[in-house]
Amino acid sequence: MTITSFAPNVVESTTETTAGSRAASPVRVQTNMVAQAERRFLDWLCERMPAGIGPDHLTAIGLGGAALAGIGYVATAWRPEFVFVACLGLVINWFGDSLDGSLARHRGIERPRIGFFIDHSVDCLSVIMILAGVGASGYATMDAALFALVGYLLMTVHVFLKNSVTGRLQLTFVNCGPTEIRMTLILFSLIAYAIGVREIVVAGTRTWPYSVLLYLFGALMIVVFSIDTIKTASFLRDEERELDRRGEVTP
Repeated sequence: MTITSFAPNVVESTTETTAGSRAASPVRVQTNMVAQAERRFLDWLCERMPAGIGPDHLTAIGLGGAALAGIGYVATAWRPEFVFVACLGLVINWFGDSLDGSLARHRGIERPRIGFFIDHSVDCLSVIMILAGVGASGYATMDAALFALVGYLLMTVHVFLKNSVTGRLQLTFVNCGPTEIRMTLILFSLIAYAIGVREIVVAGTRTWPYSVLLYLFGALMIVVFSIDTIKTASFLRDEERELDRRGEVTP
């Protein structure tokens, strides 16, 4: 599901493997709303990044930001002002997560296999820490946060499976990606701080508005997963039929 109101930023690169062959990085497909502006800003940061700071340092910084965000959200159960710590952690997480791969490509030091593996493994751990913190905060319930986490991780699995069969790493769907998700989480966190926690009644059950939003987010992820799975499977089926018609071997 690649609805593109903005032109996609596609990065394709190769790097040397230890065996001396060329190992291609996946084609990165980004069509999120802030993609173009974000790419220009990331390129600007890469050009000014001190030589002593490498992609691995930035990955660690991103993970530290996620931990800070999670701790900040947990602490809001005692003092609402810790929401600002959580928001700062989200910004730091964006900085490290968005820049590690960008810096590697900028300096021509990509490691397609281990870099891909570590980066996305850390991303999954970061999301777990952030949403677990949200669930332990005073703004949402843990079950709502875990449902949102299931939806996000389901989409993560889909992205990796799609990359495996198409060679395209699609990082955004319906013009939204991790950056927009962080921005939305920061916005709602600040709104929650400003107006406080107010219970609402949904289907006869008393709950918090932010729990409802997390449930809706998780449900949206499941819907997008289902639709794009069907579309990708249809594309692959048509591709295989065309290869069979030509008498070529299916990849």
